[in-house]
This record gives sequence, structure tokens and C-alpha cells, in this order.
Amino acid sequence: MSHPRLIRTHCARSLAAFFAFSVCALGAQTPAAFGPANPFYAPSTLPFHAPPFDKIKDSDYQPALDAGIAQQQDDIDQIANNPAPPTFANTLVALEKSGQLLKRVNLVFNCVTAANTDDELQKVQDYEAPRLAAAQDAIHLNSKLFARVKAVYEKRASLHLDPESVKLLDWEYQEFVHDGANLSDADKEKLKKINEEDSSLENTFMTKLLAAAKAGAFVTADAEALAGLSDAQMAAAAQAAQARQPAAAGDPPGPGSQQWLIPLQNTTQQPDLTFLTDRATRQAIFENSWNRAERGGANDTRSTIARLAQLRAQKAALLGYPNYAAWNLTDQMAKTPAAAIGFVDALVPAATAKAASEAKEIQALIDQQHGGFALEPWDWEFYSEQVRKAKYDLDESEIKPYFELNSVLENGVFYTAHQLYGLTFKERHDIPVYQPDVRVFEVFDADSKPLALFYCDYFKRDNKNGGAWMDVLMNQSKLLGTLPVIYNVANFEKPAPGEPALLSFDDVTTMFHEFGHGLHGMFADTEYPSLSGTQVARDFVEFPSQFNEHWASYPEVFSHYADNWKTGAPMPAALVAKLKKSETFNQGYDLTEILAAAELDLQWHTLPSATAPLEDPDKFEVEALERTHLWIPYVPPRYRSSYFLHIWNEGYQAGYYAYLWTEMLDDNAFQWFLGHGGLTRANGDRFRRMILSRGNTEDLEKMYETWLGAKPTIQPMLKFRGLQEGSSN
Repeated sequence: MSHPRLIRTHCARSLAAFFAFSVCALGAQTPAAFGPANPFYAPSTLPFHAPPFDKIKDSDYQPALDAGIAQQQDDIDQIANNPAPPTFANTLVALEKSGQLLKRVNLVFNCVTAANTDDELQKVQDYEAPRLAAAQDAIHLNSKLFARVKAVYEKRASLHLDPESVKLLDWEYQEFVHDGANLSDADKEKLKKINEEDSSLENTFMTKLLAAAKAGAFVTADAEALAGLSDAQMAAAAQAAQARQPAAAGDPPGPGSQQWLIPLQNTTQQPDLTFLTDRATRQAIFENSWNRAERGGANDTRSTIARLAQLRAQKAALLGYPNYAAWNLTDQMAKTPAAAIGFVDALVPAATAKAASEAKEIQALIDQQHGGFALEPWDWEFYSEQVRKAKYDLDESEIKPYFELNSVLENGVFYTAHQLYGLTFKERHDIPVYQPDVRVFEVFDADSKPLALFYCDYFKRDNKNGGAWMDVLMNQSKLLGTLPVIYNVANFEKPAPGEPALLSFDDVTTMFHEFGHGLHGMFADTEYPSLSGTQVARDFVEFPSQFNEHWASYPEVFSHYADNWKTGAPMPAALVAKLKKSETFNQGYDLTEILAAAELDLQWHTLPSATAPLEDPDKFEVEALERTHLWIPYVPPRYRSSYFLHIWNEGYQAGYYAYLWTEMLDDNAFQWFLGHGGLTRANGDRFRRMILSRGNTEDLEKMYETWLGAKPTIQPMLKFRGLQEGSSN
């Protein structure tokens, strides 16, 4: 079992640009008229304004989006052309209230297109993407509107605003400038064209990748090829194959028709490589993963990402920056590419040295078994699991029966939230959902007042993006009188009917991680929706989620949920001790694959903006990894450039380093908790009050250091990963 600190895919998708639903414009559609019959016409009357998924049809989205774009433009025109002198109320507050229809439908559209898409929804994306990008430009490139914002900003010292309003004014002004408000009219037109093409290409990438991942699934009719999988895993693989290729109605399966399907997850390595004994099968699955988007044809993403990188470099040049990362990091904690690259580079020697020592152990085991081959990436998970068993006498199959999904959720994730913050949860069966697997819980605060709605959607589907993420269906805002509606999505293996959903400890940690994002959204307590919840810098937003991971292995929490799903017996103390002892196992590999992905991202987005040509992605990738000392054949990057969804569609471009940056923050934070009594309401309430509830209402660096009482250092991170000098597994 690898250490739980793996990068969680698509975390906090609300960080991605609000209008980043990009795709190719396919030409005009003919949507139905928008009127009272459309479920988006008025705010939902359901509790918390939850979406009426039982009434929403695919055909409702396009007319609602079109009407929302038009309504937003009317709102913006009224603000920009207001004859009254600009004030905070008639400009900044008015902007916060604008575009409510578009925001309402877009949040729901964002949810279903990522978690439950279909051909019709993808066509709507194709049509709407450039229109949504243009709608965003119509705000930040509006000269009259910016003049009003700037006028208020320049007299801010005399306005006697409260601190949150000061923050909103500063943030909004900087957003306008950052997005090109000071450009000439001619350059604004150039920027609009770049943004429109970027938007279209981002969605083209996402559409291709979804199809590529589906096509890359490993399918076999040979049961022996899947030797090593458990009966439950084989049943799930058979069910997946049947779901992918159902028999014609009335046709019983013929002899020899049994097939098994192993779907791809979004990372390079695949979970079943841990168990499969047939080396040829492991190699085939790995190569399906590695080459999923590089097979030529309609699903090959390489030309798309090459053009995206070039466009982003051109955008940076137009805005006056040497490269895209320099432009994109100005509002992040790191501030500059040099700071981000320096932080990542500093971790490479310790990580790669540890990975090399781990590789030696694995190669020694292969040689001891007379394997007769050199370690390859498709061997790592299989043989490292054997090394782990030998070193710690720990078998993944021993652990999973103690991690049943419902118990982890209710007795682990929810229990921790109750102990730290006093929250309670009640499942609602009267709130409509977008897919039958989705569950809904009402969340109550310590004083029993309703706090939020929480949706969870944990099982993998072919029409769902890979990985795991959190987002919102409704933001908290005192100004608008709204409470948060939060959802978590993951891609756990769905069990065969009647079987329990048993998780790996990495899956358990994913649940805690995404719920940490959820808490950040639930506890939002701000006036303005633009500053609410997870709408903070990328290199801060992963801090609350990664911090929440720590509680998964905290003894009081662990003992509360880690019961055998059949007998109810707690995990034996000896097995708990083995699991604890193995926590830092394989950390060289885990950290190196993450660092390789982070370096790839930064290399792509520090291309010189003035001269950036179209790159050959394969050549660029090898050269970038060699340049950063991370071209290690047996440790491939966690995401290859051609399927790196984070940076080509999900708003983490020049920001993937943020997972490691925030790991530094969260490890310092957890060390603080341990030094102050651990899992207590006093600690939780202080963390909620000073961090989780504040959103983007304060300077993030100052807010963190005020709470911690010091500047963070890298030492706790190295300690928790077992990479400090002298530490060992």
C-alpha cells in the first residue's frame, strides 16, 4: 500500500476559471425557447435552492445558458452605463449581484458534464464554450465598467469600508488588470480571440481524453490473464464488461462470450497492477494507460496541447509577461515561477534518492525470484507490494475488509467533523439527484441549525471524468442569502450487486481529502460570493483538504470506522501497527511521480512567450524531465502531458506544484494540532474561525501565519513522508 499522500485529481474544481467549459464551436444550435417551463427560469424552491434534477432535461441547458449570458450582459451594461457617480454599492456590490441566472445554470452544468455527461451535453458544451469565454471577456475587457471599478479603487482610502469590502475591491480591481483591462482596444480584440480559442481547445482536450480513457480499457476473454485479482474484483470486471457491451435484447450470453474489463483511472499507474501476476497483462494495462491519448486518430491530444501551450505563451506576451506562469502566479502564494520551481527543485534530490533505493530493493526481489528482467514501471506496484509484505507482513487484501465505504463515510469522515466542529448529518431521500448512485445529506451545525447540503458520488462510470473532486451547486453568501450546496465526486470501483464497497487506504484518504474541501465550502461565512469558500489561490485551496487527510489515520478516528464489514470486529491491533509502520513505505516513488508531473506543468508554462513555437509533446516531455533530473524510466510522471487533465482543462496550469506547497502548509498545521491536544472542539473551532470560514477575505499568507503563530517550514513535510535524514521505513 502506498502512502495516502497522492495527488487528488480535479480537487476543488471551482478554482478553474468559471467559464472554462471549452470546446470547438460547432455552429448555431436551435434550442427551445427559454421561459417559465425551464427549471432554471427561477431559483429552485427546494431546500437550500438545491437543483431540481428530477425536472432538468439535457435540452434545458442551452436555452438557459443563452438566456443567462444575455441577462448577465444586460446587468453589466446597466452597471457600466449608470449615470450616477461610481460607488462601492452601485459598482462592486452590483457586480456581485449580477448574472444570477448564468451562475445558477452554469454550476449545475459544470456538475453534470463532469460527473454524468452524454453526447447531447457534450454538444451543448461544444456550442457554448466560446460564448461563455466571450461572456467573461465582456466583463473584464469592458472599458466603461473598468473605469468605474478603477474610480472606486483609487479613492478606497477615504471610503471607510469594512475589511471584507476592502478585500473585494482590491481583488476585483486586480482581476480586471490581470485579465487585460489596461490593454489597448486592438490588443483586447487579440486577447478575446486567444481566450476563445483556448476555451475551445480546453474542452476539445477534455472530450478527447474522456473518449481515450474509455477506449484504453483493458478487455480480455481470458480469465487466466487476470490471475491475482480477487473474486470480487473479477465480478466487478465482468460487470464492467457487460455494462460496456450489453447483449442484444433477448439474447442469452453464448458460450465463451464471457469478458472482463479493467477501466483506466486518470493517473499513469493503475490500481490492479498491484495484484496481477501475469506480467504481459500488467504491461498491456500500463501501456494502455501511458499511450491512451497518443494512439493517433480522433482521441490523440498531442496537437491540442501543443497549441494550448503556444496560445498561453502568446497570451502572456500580450499581457506583458515573459511566460504564462509569470502571469498566472501573480495572485498565488508563490507569486513567481522562480519561487514555485525553486520549491519543487528542492524536493527532487531526497525524493529521487529514496526512489532509487526502493528500486534496488524491488530489483533484488525480482532477481531473487529468478525473474530475469529489469524493473519496468508496470512491475513497480506488483513487486513493491511484495516488498511491503516482506518488510511489514502486510497484505492489501487483509486491510480492505475493514474499510467499507459507508462505515468510512459515516463513522470516519462524518465522525471527525462532529468531533472537531460539532457537525451532524442526516441523509435526505427527498432531494433529487443527477444519478442513482448519488446520496444527499443535510448538514447541521453544532447549534442544530441547518448549515449545508452535501452530495456524494463515489463510483466510477464511463461518462464521468477520472479522479476525485469537490465543487458547489450553490455558494454561501450573506449578500445573496444563500447557504452552501457542496458535492464530492470520486471514481472508486463499484462492487458487484450485493457486495460491499471495500476501499484501499488510499481511497479512504481520498474521501477525507475531498471532504476537507467540502468543509472549506460548508463553513464559508462571507458577505460576498466572489470571496466565499474555496475561491482562493490554488496553492492554498488544497491546504484544508490535505490537512483533513491526516485524521484518516488518527487513532481515535481510525478505531471508530475500521471495523470488519462482515463481523463488525475492529481491526486487530497487530494489523493496525503494521499499517502504521508502513505509512512511509514507497515515499520515494510517490513523491517522485508527483514532482515529475509538477515539473512538466511548470516547464510547459514557462515557455518563452515571445518566441514559443509549437512543441512536439513527446520530445518536450523527455527533455523537460531530463532537464529537471526526473527522467527515471521506472518512475513515470503521475500524469503524462497528453492526459494531464489538471493543467489543460481544470485550471491548474502552472499550478500543479500547489499540491506539494499546500502539503507543506497542512503538515505544519497538523503538527500544530498534535502539539495542542489533537482532535478537540477547541482546536477545530479555532481552525474554522480563523481559516475555514474566511474564504478569500484576507491575505492568505498572513491569515495562515496568524493562525499557526509562525511561518511554515518544509521539515514537517519531510518528517511525515519519512524523508528526513535518518528516517526509515
